[in-house]
Amino acid sequence: MAKEWILNSATNRFQFNYKRNVGAVSEAIRMCAPKDVKEWERYYFDNVKPKKHIVELGKKLYIKITEVISSEVDVITEKDCVDYVIDLVIKRTFDGYDTERKTVYGQLQNILNIKIEPASDEWDRKFNVDFFIKIKNKYIGLQIKPAGGTSHISQIFKERELQKKTHEKFTDKYGGAVFYVVSIKDGKNKKIYNPEVIEEIKKEIKRLSK
Repeated sequence: MAKEWILNSATNRFQFNYKRNVGAVSEAIRMCAPKDVKEWERYYFDNVKPKKHIVELGKKLYIKITEVISSEVDVITEKDCVDYVIDLVIKRTFDGYDTERKTVYGQLQNILNIKIEPASDEWDRKFNVDFFIKIKNKYIGLQIKPAGGTSHISQIFKERELQKKTHEKFTDKYGGAVFYVVSIKDGKNKKIYNPEVIEEIKKEIKRLSK
């Protein structure tokens, strides 16, 4: 298990699994439509990348792990580990909370003029809902997504597609839609990156209030 984790982490870090290195594998396997792994192996080496190229990638990965990563690990001290864990549970947790608080309570709640409440751990796990608005006996879900910069936005909306099914389950059970609110830094402050969501939430509040 440890070996798999190291190999996977290093492969991702040094981008050996990127299209430029291994080709468009998802596209290629659909074109091949193999009946078994051997058929796929033959097709890949004949049409995508030669086996020699993949072997060379594996050798480069070995060098990265045994030389680059190994040298980095050697300079890590016990203090580095203690400082990292403290930073993780204190500063980074607070930064995430601060983003939620300033976006939801500082802006969205005032704009909508309606109470917004934090969701339970169960709702967070089952439905990917961070906050909710109660309208009569129904609920609107909110998911706050902090973005370090505009470069993160596309990844956030990819995650939204992955979570679509859980949001649909929330709507089926509680009646209201789930909305993505993207928070982005604006100097020292936070702002709602997708302000159009405010009108969408207002419409949902109006619909459920009837």
